[in-house]
Amino acid sequence: MYSISYSDRRTIGLYIRDGKLEIRAPIGCPQSEIDRLINAKASWIQTQLALTDERAKNKKAFALNFGSEVLYRGELYKIVPRDGNKIGLDGDVIYMPSSFLSNEIQPACIKLYRHLAKGYFLSRVPEIAEHMNVTPTAIKVNSAKTRWGSCSSKKSLNFSWRLILADDDVIDYVIVHELAHIFQMNHSKKFWTIVGNILPDYKNRQARLRTLQNRLATENWD
Repeated sequence: MYSISYSDRRTIGLYIRDGKLEIRAPIGCPQSEIDRLINAKASWIQTQLALTDERAKNKKAFALNFGSEVLYRGELYKIVPRDGNKIGLDGDVIYMPSSFLSNEIQPACIKLYRHLAKGYFLSRVPEIAEHMNVTPTAIKVNSAKTRWGSCSSKKSLNFSWRLILADDDVIDYVIVHELAHIFQMNHSKKFWTIVGNILPDYKNRQARLRTLQNRLATENWD
């Protein structure tokens, strides 16, 4: 089964959303043309549906406990118990109260990530902005799940706290990407020229960001 939506577009698009096939087609597109594409892409569709199902199962089973390892700025940190009531980083570990139950560990990690992300972005973004000779009006951290960052028409930047899991080079790419939108509010050739002038290897960083995105698709950080 699949759903179809029609709009003012030129080609048929196939998308996997929430374990289901979505088809987006041009207005007036004949059903025979849609059926032909579905048959031609049958193998790809089955593969993507299977991957989506596997990710959903892994996400449902995801849980953090003392001894679990989580990412922070591209490195793995072990979650360890410690006397007291504080949560923080110490060397290569994340510590939290030994009295915490398993269902308290993940929320505590998210709280720590948000705190660390805010501090990091408020420090790093101005450094890169100065290099690019641009000044954002605001720098904020949010809980976006599908966007690593965004730039508003008022030159205000938002970054998902989840980005703090990426390594520093990848974080820099997202920061440069959003700062470049202050010059070009699109993804035109001029936009990518701006990004490329700052980060000639941005495509490599994009690929590493996609790798992280695939990993997070199997982890439940809601």
